[in-house]
Amino acid sequence: MRALSWILRIHGWTLRYRLEDDAGYFSGGVRRPVIFVMWHNRIVGMPTFYRCRWKGIRPNALVLTSAGPEGGLLAEVLHQFGFGTVRGSASRRASIAIREMTRQLAKGHDIIITPDGSRGPRYHLQPGALYLAQSTGRPIIPVHIEYSRYLRFKTWDGFAVPLPFARVDVRLDKPFWNNDLDTAEMLEPERQRLERIMTESMVMDGMTVPV
Repeated sequence: MRALSWILRIHGWTLRYRLEDDAGYFSGGVRRPVIFVMWHNRIVGMPTFYRCRWKGIRPNALVLTSAGPEGGLLAEVLHQFGFGTVRGSASRRASIAIREMTRQLAKGHDIIITPDGSRGPRYHLQPGALYLAQSTGRPIIPVHIEYSRYLRFKTWDGFAVPLPFARVDVRLDKPFWNNDLDTAEMLEPERQRLERIMTESMVMDGMTVPV
C-alpha cells in the first residue's frame, strides 16, 4: 500500500488544483466540524489536495469506507495521506458507523462520505449523510470535483482518474442544512434536494477517454 500511496502522490504533484470555496471553509467561515459529501468516482484526485491544502487546518478528517476487504485497502492508502477512517456502509455495520461518526464529529473531526458508494447506483445519494446531519446538527458541504482531462473506467461508478498535468477544479458548495426528517415522507424531498445540488453542475461525463 505504501508503494501505491507514492504512485498517487507523484501523480498528484502533476495536477493543477483550482479551489472555489463558496462554503468559506478555508477562510475561517466554518469553525465547527462538517460533513463533506462527494461522488465516489471523483475521489482519486483528493488525497494530494487534502495533504497539500487541507491537512493541519483542523483535526484530521475521517473518511467513511466500506466494511469489506476493498474498504480496508482504501483505508490503508488514505492513512498515508493523513486521513482517518470509519468502517461501515449502508448494508454492513451501518449503525455502528453512524455512532462512530457522531462521536468523531463531537471530537472536532470533519467527516467525508461518498453517498453513492460503495456499490451505487452511480450518482444516487443514499440518505446516511442526511441522518448523520440530522442527529448531530452539523451541516453537509457538497464537494464538486471536475477534471479537465481524465480516463474513465468501466466500473459501476464510472471511476475517473485525472491525466497527468490535468486541472482539478474543487468547489466547496454552501453548507446544506436539512430540514426535520421525522418521517420517511420528509426524508425523500431532502434527499432529492441534496442529490440535485450535487448533480446539477457536473460537466465531466461528456468528456471522457474510455479505458
